[in-house]
Amino acid sequence: MKPKKIIAIASVVIVSALIVYGYIMYRNIFAGNTKFPEKEVYVTIPTGSDYEAVKKIMANYVDNMDRFETVAEKKSYPQRSGKSGRFLIKRNMNSNDIINALRVNVPVDLTFNNQERLEDFAGRISHQIEADSLSILTAFRDPEFLKENGFTEDDVLAMFIPNSYEIFWDTNATKFRERMAKEYRNFWNDGRVAKARALNLTPIQATVIASIVHKETVKKDERPRVAGVYLNRYAKGMKLEADPTVIYAVKKNSGDWNQVIKRVLNKDLATDSPYNTYMYATLPPGPIAMPDITAIDAVLNPEKHNYIYFCASVTNFGYHEFAVTPAQHEVNRQKYVAWINSQGIKR
Repeated sequence: MKPKKIIAIASVVIVSALIVYGYIMYRNIFAGNTKFPEKEVYVTIPTGSDYEAVKKIMANYVDNMDRFETVAEKKSYPQRSGKSGRFLIKRNMNSNDIINALRVNVPVDLTFNNQERLEDFAGRISHQIEADSLSILTAFRDPEFLKENGFTEDDVLAMFIPNSYEIFWDTNATKFRERMAKEYRNFWNDGRVAKARALNLTPIQATVIASIVHKETVKKDERPRVAGVYLNRYAKGMKLEADPTVIYAVKKNSGDWNQVIKRVLNKDLATDSPYNTYMYATLPPGPIAMPDITAIDAVLNPEKHNYIYFCASVTNFGYHEFAVTPAQHEVNRQKYVAWINSQGIKR
């Protein structure tokens, strides 16, 4: 066979091989390589995961692991440290896109509100980030941390400002604790601290009253008026006599936090607890719930009035009737008692 013919044949073989190789590489890199029906999924990879652990997790989402591994090797992904996090994988992504996606830790929009206990809060958070509820509880009950930040186990719930926070899923309990302490300090800026001081309150005391206001009314436009009532009582040295504190005391003393109490009975008023503001003139030792920002700002910006009493309205449901004198209040109270009896509500 002539040399030129041999060269020509060899060239064809080489070109064909290159075409086949190119096709294989193209398929490995650019062909769709996912196997879930959803439009997109978030994949979480725990802290400390190595490449082998990542492969086990990704096997649930990747159609062809050989293609995935080939591209991962070429992009030096196995040698990369710190593989934990939350990653967005979209349907029909190719292997190249998947590896790129595993390099972008997508933060969580963490939310919480209206938790009554630190245990409830820890449980809520543990469903949103990697840290488990026990580690979160331990972190926030740490005596040194509490002392450094001016809290106790009773009032640490005042630290948490209900909102939406962008935070990485693989945040541990200690880092989450630091973030919440920072957010608390940012919230209680000079302006809010000054407003609390003008009411003869600390930020924690203001939050305790706000938690009562929050529980008393879901109507945000009414909260400044309700806050004004409690601040009037507080300024006069009166007992706050807030039904939500009695309900909290009953639940806390019984340990049954799931019970539903729609009507406060006379026997409930005798519940011996520092949270029972019918029994004690002092503020409760901590918030009875996690008040939202509108409730806190209602306390810091209360409506100015002379009201001392209020009772649920039977004509404007969700709102309250306010009174200056005991006699006026008794008229409103009797209307409410008659209505609640007519509804057959006994507890």
